[in-house]
Amino acid sequence: MILKDIWLDVKAVQERDPAARNALEVLFLYQGVHALIWHRFAHWFYKHRMFFIARLLSQMARFFTLIEIHPGAEMGHGILIDHGCGVVIGETTVVGDNCTIYQGVTLGGVGLNKGKRHPTLGNNVTVGAGAKILGAFEVGDNCRVAANAVLLKPLENDTTAVGIPARPVKIGGVPVPKEQREETVTKEQYKAMEERVQKMEEELKRLRQQLDLFSGQSET
Repeated sequence: MILKDIWLDVKAVQERDPAARNALEVLFLYQGVHALIWHRFAHWFYKHRMFFIARLLSQMARFFTLIEIHPGAEMGHGILIDHGCGVVIGETTVVGDNCTIYQGVTLGGVGLNKGKRHPTLGNNVTVGAGAKILGAFEVGDNCRVAANAVLLKPLENDTTAVGIPARPVKIGGVPVPKEQREETVTKEQYKAMEERVQKMEEELKRLRQQLDLFSGQSET
């Protein structure tokens, strides 16, 4: 299965990179393919709960390719990491089939909570150079995130997003009129909402403790 995934990654480079001359060149000389090969072995160890070996392999891959993919990330088939220097992909990220990721991309998380905290990319998604996709949300199939964009919210299928923070400018190839573009949440607003959620969680925890204490007293 791993060998099949590697071959599909090689073919993806051949099909989508005009500079690729043949499969042998891609296999031996493309660091994006090398990073994915390392990752697929590291992910196998991660799934079998051999976390130290998995992380060791991912760090070795990072040293040799300058591409950091956490061994817990789920990578689809036929992925092209073009150039790739500076790419960071977090632990709970899911990348669908036939995605294209350019250099400097971050698929990261926000907050310090455990669990799902990184984005999920659908199939045929293109993420431009330097773009950041931050948070546990879904980016639909056939979406395009422009270079240097910062995406903080979900995208529907066939959507093109640009800007900081990123907002849809095309849906299904049709430009979105400015008056119809949804207001986006700024980083400051997102941080304020996150702080409010944390306070609510703390208050809920305190109320649960009081309820447990009251229940214990009632039983006695």
